[in-house]
Amino acid sequence: MIKRLTGLALSAAICLAATVSKGQDKVIDQIIAVVGGNTILKSDIESRYIEQQAQGITSDGDMKCEILEDLLVEKLLLAEAELDTTIEVSDNQVNQSLDQRIQYFVAHLGSEKAVEEYFKKPIVQLKADMEDVIRNQNKTQQMQEKIIKNVAVTPSEVRYHFRNMSEDKLPMIDQQVEYEQITVMPPISPEEENRIKSTLRELKKRIEDGESFSALAVVYSEDGTAIRGGELDYMGRAQLDPAYAAAAFNLKGDKISNVVKSDFGYHILQVMDRRGDQIKTRHIIMIPKVSDKDKEKAKNQIDSIANYIRKGTFSFEDAAMRYSYDINSRNNGGLVINPNTMSSKWRMEELDPDVSKVIDKLKINEISAPFQTIDDKQRLVYKIIRLKNRTPAHRANLRDDYIELADQYLAEKKEEKFQNWIREKQRITYVHIDDTYLNCNFKYKGWIK
Repeated sequence: MIKRLTGLALSAAICLAATVSKGQDKVIDQIIAVVGGNTILKSDIESRYIEQQAQGITSDGDMKCEILEDLLVEKLLLAEAELDTTIEVSDNQVNQSLDQRIQYFVAHLGSEKAVEEYFKKPIVQLKADMEDVIRNQNKTQQMQEKIIKNVAVTPSEVRYHFRNMSEDKLPMIDQQVEYEQITVMPPISPEEENRIKSTLRELKKRIEDGESFSALAVVYSEDGTAIRGGELDYMGRAQLDPAYAAAAFNLKGDKISNVVKSDFGYHILQVMDRRGDQIKTRHIIMIPKVSDKDKEKAKNQIDSIANYIRKGTFSFEDAAMRYSYDINSRNNGGLVINPNTMSSKWRMEELDPDVSKVIDKLKINEISAPFQTIDDKQRLVYKIIRLKNRTPAHRANLRDDYIELADQYLAEKKEEKFQNWIREKQRITYVHIDDTYLNCNFKYKGWIK
């Protein structure tokens, strides 16, 4: 059923003006659009415009028209999301998104002080003002993902799609590389291990004696969760490090764990809540420091491995399976798999910067000198790399680029499904847009009826 406003109500909705404070001068707000029972204010568009400028976002078209259409789509999605009981947004998700948004602002404007001067309000107030917007954006993102979740493509569809594409429509495939690696991790001295365990045991005692876990996490924890008092979001057992998961799922009530050693470091943790087979925890993590002596030992070890390979004592693949600390690549004989595509091909911009810098100078089958870097668990390691293959940029073909072609066609099918959903919602939902925006060149043409 189409929801409509009758004469007086419509007039009131369109002409409504409210005095609002944005931490700056007071301005008279104005309703720019009505979508079903939801409104879009002029201040909503202005706020989004200021935020996008602070993030360095630009547009070749009319940015405020584009923002209005984004908000129109969001209102359709939000109305649907609020009817769907499976869509939930936790406070932790909102806080993470807020932190990320502030970091975007800081990266573009240069400092937190510059952000506060730009928005004319302190960071704390800026986050408070953005909280509802971020929460709704998380809901609408989940709703959009749900709409397109079941879209899939078959190999025959990909082949048919490829055969019917003109040459100039075939995507350009960037330069890609395949590489193998051997990783060696410097040992942690018993003295350093004992220091960390002793510190964490003392922190556990302080918490049990009444001090705040969150406050101590902010001061002592050595990962990105420190700013949130050590809180992690709801996670299942498979999403957590095995040792961390075993300790967390065995904890009773609000007890504090003993010291737990994981692949990421040493923790004490506490269970905050349980939801089905998921668990919400907070932790304090301390990461062992590696001595210069142990760094040198690891570097010499991997250098010796490289020399044995160069001499032909054993192959790179055998050395990787025998000596490499990285489980994933070790089981593939050192071949590194791209987690985004699950293939062995990497675009240069997808690589870790330390790896990219080394690969850029290698010839095929050449082995690099040892270099220091940080692995996916934020541990200091030494690596050697062998470049297995380098594919120049080219037009996509089915033999070499099936995954890229399948991904492209899948994205097109998802976009088509989403566009059809919007058009159907436009058809059955009351939408009114203020005359000042009627000349916008909207992507979806059904807003103006």
